[in-house]
Amino acid sequence: MRCGPFDRWPTGKGFDHFYGFLGSQTDQYNPDLVEDQVHIKPDGRHLNELITDKAISYIQKQQKAAPGKPFFLYYAPGAVHAPHQVAEKWVEPYKGKFDEGWDVYREKVLANQKKLGIFPQNAGLPDRNALITEWKKLTPDQKKVYARFMEVYAGFLTYTDYEIGRVVDYLKQSGQLDNTLIFVAIGDNGASKEGTLQGTINQSLFAQGKTDEENFQSNLNNIGEIGTAKGLNTNYPLGWAQATNAPFKNWKQDAHSEGGTRNPLIVFYPNGIKDKGGIRNQYSHVTDLLPTTLAIAGIKAPEYIKGIKQDIIQGSSFQASLDNPKAESLHKVQYYYIFGNRAIYKDGWKASAAHLPDSFAVKKSLGSNEKPAPSNFDTDVWELYNLNEDFNERNNLAKKYPEKLAELQKLFDEQAKENNVYPLIDWQDVYNRRIHNTGADKGKTVSDLIKQATKPGGTNN
Repeated sequence: MRCGPFDRWPTGKGFDHFYGFLGSQTDQYNPDLVEDQVHIKPDGRHLNELITDKAISYIQKQQKAAPGKPFFLYYAPGAVHAPHQVAEKWVEPYKGKFDEGWDVYREKVLANQKKLGIFPQNAGLPDRNALITEWKKLTPDQKKVYARFMEVYAGFLTYTDYEIGRVVDYLKQSGQLDNTLIFVAIGDNGASKEGTLQGTINQSLFAQGKTDEENFQSNLNNIGEIGTAKGLNTNYPLGWAQATNAPFKNWKQDAHSEGGTRNPLIVFYPNGIKDKGGIRNQYSHVTDLLPTTLAIAGIKAPEYIKGIKQDIIQGSSFQASLDNPKAESLHKVQYYYIFGNRAIYKDGWKASAAHLPDSFAVKKSLGSNEKPAPSNFDTDVWELYNLNEDFNERNNLAKKYPEKLAELQKLFDEQAKENNVYPLIDWQDVYNRRIHNTGADKGKTVSDLIKQATKPGGTNN
């Protein structure tokens, strides 16, 4: 028996088939697995292996039924989002590789990025975030636990790369690779800060009632569970989030920062790209992938689908840049927003505002008498950067160019209205259930519901 509607599911949005999970994250060994419109029972294998096998089978069946017919495959693993779970054989090669710590790692990453020509030779690192302890000041136990988290993360990433490679190998073996356009979007809007200062193994994002010291001791006592099927919410600590975001500031959820919005993109198309291994720095956005695909395929977007007039396609094609490193970026304006954090980009200039209290401050107040200050979007402090000269936002020009800042603030407001961003919401709205509240638990906060759910016999509505 199936209960709909399914119009918001992948099969209701144009895909013939779907295989994967619908939530924000899932257990890699016991995923909340869906095929088309039915929840199915996984067989115990890792999710990466499951979706790779299914992806290959989809291509095989489609090509057998209609040889040569173009296909569109969206391959979306749960990696390397939490939980970080992977077989030990993938972790083993990284034993000891991160013992030097996150400070040294950041320096090495930036040096390598410069060597590869990805970033300018005069690029520098932002200061270590104030929440993060200098590696050399950590205890031996802290270093041991934190390094283990990163070893597992690296192993998980390597394993994911292997599984993606299986799909690519199949395309090569079946003679389809040279005429296949592949986009590899790397990242999830920046490195995750949900691992907290200590890292998490089974602790929930909404966990409360334990100090950092207690959480660390729990991680130390259960270090053997990091990366295993038992680590149901394994995620590395904040120090590694900043390190893996080098050379940018901040991390995921921070829409005001390049560290929360900038991701690498690999474009592979043997029959259509002459410059092999070239680097492109034109500004682009995830919304550019569709118009670029349509342009390369020579397809005009339909005005109507099943009698329904289609909305305009957001984004701009970057096809010209594939053969011309100096091609002009057609994506001129882009707004960013999440949980109150805001930014607006226009022609190399960027204005941004961090919103306080952030998720750390609001979460800390759960179950305590310490309440964060009331939310006030009007008091958020806006900064200004010239990304053409300062790609990782180290030189705030707000005081030097107040007219430019005002211009961009006005543009953000226009973009927010045009794209239905208002009213702005933040983490206090989430934790206090001022949104997504059906009324069944009127007046109860997320904290109240967690306490209710964790009582013997309790339920979470």
